[in-house]
Amino acid sequence: MSTITADEAVVTPVQIGFWSRARKVGVGLAAAGLLATVLFGALATSQTVRFTLSDDAQGASLRINGTVGAIFFGLIATAAGFAMLAEKWFTWLLGLGIVGFLLSFLCWQISDAPDGQNFMPLVNIVRGTFLLAVPLIFGALAGVLCERSGVVNVAIEGQLLMGAFAGALVGTMAASAWVGLIAAAIGGALVSLLLAVFTIRYLVDQVVMGIVLNLLVLGVTGFLYERLMQTDQAKYNEPPKFGNWEIPLLKEIPVIGPALFQTNLFLYLALILVAVIHVGLFRTRWGLRTRAVGEHPTAADTLGVRVLAVRYRNVLLAGAVAGIGGASYTLLLYSFTKNMINGKGFIALAALIFGRWSPTGALLAALFFGFADQLGVYLGAISSIIPGQFLAMLPYLATILAVAGLVGRVRAPAADGKPYIKG
Repeated sequence: MSTITADEAVVTPVQIGFWSRARKVGVGLAAAGLLATVLFGALATSQTVRFTLSDDAQGASLRINGTVGAIFFGLIATAAGFAMLAEKWFTWLLGLGIVGFLLSFLCWQISDAPDGQNFMPLVNIVRGTFLLAVPLIFGALAGVLCERSGVVNVAIEGQLLMGAFAGALVGTMAASAWVGLIAAAIGGALVSLLLAVFTIRYLVDQVVMGIVLNLLVLGVTGFLYERLMQTDQAKYNEPPKFGNWEIPLLKEIPVIGPALFQTNLFLYLALILVAVIHVGLFRTRWGLRTRAVGEHPTAADTLGVRVLAVRYRNVLLAGAVAGIGGASYTLLLYSFTKNMINGKGFIALAALIFGRWSPTGALLAALFFGFADQLGVYLGAISSIIPGQFLAMLPYLATILAVAGLVGRVRAPAADGKPYIKG
């Protein structure tokens, strides 16, 4: 029998996986940076690009030549990509590369805008990002609460829509935004109750049940909208609105202050819930039991955890959270209209996946989606040649990349979507 010498046992870097995830992403980022440097640098004009620190063209601003900026930021993205080949500081370098690529793109777009529009109001961009992300944050948190417990929540769309409807209807009839907010939470919880009963008690397929509930809520709210709200708008569909709440001193912080500390109740509540749910999941006994039920329900049951009770409780709580998110439409900006959520529940579900089933990850993913929407609005305002539909695709493409594992391993809780039958 032949033996293997010490020299023959040496494994080359390629054999042990030279093309690791970090290096693959680094090469891709470097290629994107080079593309930005060459293409955006060639297309950009020499117009001065301004990133204003106020919400208009006046006041302090950061200025750079359009062509120089496109090339400079493209080179930063390229350098970040090559630096990732060393397999160190993956997250920071990836973030730097993405920001560099984005700024290179913006230097091209803003420099090519019509005269008088060669600026980006950073306060408006940040404020719009947070505002558009609010319902997504609530929806994604609802998904975290459910799926960490082992229940797939495809019904986020219906929970948001019922919250918007209940908030508008009850808030108008009670002439109170606070009463409308409570009604929205109850409405979302009722949708979750149906999800919990049919999937936990009767073991109906969770994905199918979520889709059925979305269609049910769409039909019920549409019917009541036509029969009540359309016939008497003043009586049923003119809810009072929450105003902006200001935090002294903090609102004076440049860019972030006016957007984050001079805003509405829903954004404050969303950020508080992110912190509370994160601490609850990873620092409390409730969180430990929730995660145990979502990962190994049989083992949790043998230790005395009431698996079904935990799932019922968390699914109901998730519905209340999503209902409040739906109320952000009707108690903040608009009157209720049919199907006004328009797919935001599914975007929240994508944010949940992109955020790796974590409250803080879901928050960052929701902000990314909100920024993509706000960027589309801004580019439309400066008559960009980039179609808005293309920009709307970007968050979904990023989600696909995340699920594919190119920006990190993404794994749902082990028992997610699996019914539990107590032995």
